[in-house]
Amino acid sequence: MNDFGESLRRILRARGWIAAQFWATLLLILAGIAWTRLPDRYAWQVGLSLLVPLILLALALLLQAGTMRKLLDQEQGRAPLALGVLTLVVWAALVWLAWCALNCCDDQIPTWAGYLNSRASAHARASLFTYDHIQHWLTLLEWILRWIVIPAKVIPYATASAQWGWRLPWRSIFHTLLNWRWWLAVVIASLIGVALTGHFFSGLPHGTVSHQVWAVIFKLAGAYLLAVACWALLLAWAAVLLDRSYAGRQRGGESFVPAPVHSGPLGEGSMKLPLPESGDDGGGHA
Repeated sequence: MNDFGESLRRILRARGWIAAQFWATLLLILAGIAWTRLPDRYAWQVGLSLLVPLILLALALLLQAGTMRKLLDQEQGRAPLALGVLTLVVWAALVWLAWCALNCCDDQIPTWAGYLNSRASAHARASLFTYDHIQHWLTLLEWILRWIVIPAKVIPYATASAQWGWRLPWRSIFHTLLNWRWWLAVVIASLIGVALTGHFFSGLPHGTVSHQVWAVIFKLAGAYLLAVACWALLLAWAAVLLDRSYAGRQRGGESFVPAPVHSGPLGEGSMKLPLPESGDDGGGHA
């Protein structure tokens, strides 16, 4: 089966979880917006304000863990769902820390651009290494790290953790990370789900107020659908690559298992041991 057909098969098999990616994520977003409007006059309201984001985070991780597990075919050594959700907390925390670091770097881009521009020669400052060029390059680098490098690195680990907990198939994950098709899929998903949707809101508003309101609604709906669809397709493709690598590792490991006497061949290259012609056993007894 080709790559697209295999990914489509997994999406159809996990259609319940994939559908939940669209409607449940929207509900979580709306619940998060409502959480920002909660009053904090009394102690129980403050406690509720602290509890609601934890519940929303747990539901979001449960949704992602369930989707990842359903997209994977390999069930050998599958960990409980609760353990898979807990392991996703670690990867979500790592992504959050990486994004915080990138946010700090983003604030320093104008300073770094000015410094690098000052270190260039007079001709380079006026032609190639201008302040605007350097700032654009640093911004592009920060965007690549945020939307391509970090997701490409974390998603295979997170998908494997949702399935196997802490007992990760490291070689299968490394094989997936070294696969150029995985990086190509992440680049395409980032360009469609992030860069393209960002252009929906780059134009200047025009027309009547009613026209602008409907335009914003359609743009938000289109951006949301494209982003979630790219996320679901990326999870399916990660599951395909992980399963292929994991199955290949399992088959490779079986070829090193010694064949017991008289058990027959394990594979095409194995040989059947000859029986003694005298009919005696190994101890010399008939």
